[in-house]
Amino acid sequence: MVITKPEYFDQFRCLAAACPDSCCKEWSVQVDPEAADYYRSLPGALGDRLRQVLQTQEDETVMTIEDGRCPMWRQDGLCRIQAELGEQALCTTCREFPRLTHDYGDFRELGLELSCPEAARYILASPAPAFLTETFPGAEEGDYDEEAMSILKTSREAVRHLLADTRRPIGQALVQMLLYGCQVQGWLDGGEEPEFDPDTALETAEQMAKPGNMREILDFFRSLELLTQRWAERLAHPCPGPWDSRTLALARYLVDRYWLQAVSDYDVYSRVKWIVVVCLVLRQLGGDFPATAQLFSKEIENDADNLDAILDASYTHPAFTDDKLLGLLLA
Repeated sequence: MVITKPEYFDQFRCLAAACPDSCCKEWSVQVDPEAADYYRSLPGALGDRLRQVLQTQEDETVMTIEDGRCPMWRQDGLCRIQAELGEQALCTTCREFPRLTHDYGDFRELGLELSCPEAARYILASPAPAFLTETFPGAEEGDYDEEAMSILKTSREAVRHLLADTRRPIGQALVQMLLYGCQVQGWLDGGEEPEFDPDTALETAEQMAKPGNMREILDFFRSLELLTQRWAERLAHPCPGPWDSRTLALARYLVDRYWLQAVSDYDVYSRVKWIVVVCLVLRQLGGDFPATAQLFSKEIENDADNLDAILDASYTHPAFTDDKLLGLLLA
């Protein structure tokens, strides 16, 4: 088993009560079956309270939200379950968040979720991060198309290099990623490996570009499920400005997290387009970039329905066409 993780992964520590946000706010936490059975079996006041707040929804057990917060969240910002029973008693979601694991059978990739403020600090403050690799015995067979995975690994590394090149303006770097992603999709569909030239890509982009419409894009995001009033207000009252220097770190994070997932459906280009759209939206919203990025992640990345809707819209929504996205990137 080969395990890869960014160099900052093991440095992460939860801020607990000092966190400016909280993973205990606004989310209905999914509780794994083993933990749910354990919680319902507990005696005493804690067990009574847990039986009261655990609900089964569509064959999944969730910890319901009360007054915008997890009912196990104490006034001092700490978790009642952890305080009374220890960290080992936490459900899988609460014990692991914001740590991510992508398990492909014979290798795993670890990371942190942007929706956690402290994780966002590491992700966005870091230049192109180094990755640490460890090998352990006992690997399973890879449960994927080996040729497709090879293409995705090779192309992801190429995109990492494109995004690490800070000599070009941010918009141009994202243009190159978008057009390269289109070529990778052709490669994944059975074509030849592309010979990508960044300068030629920019010339092509300038010829293709048409005026885009950020208002239509923001209206689309407003049509999705809105978790917090803060996000609704940010979408309704954008404050556009120049590209933030941390935008490419955001794009690298999204590439690292989502690029290889295309092995499941052979569709890398919808993921490339959604990464571009996210970068454009955060530029349009303005404000404090890390806080906005963390709020976006909380609203979109942690809502599978929202994420699927954006991937689908990358091919169907009129504001998400290649020429309009290029126009917005080059504006």
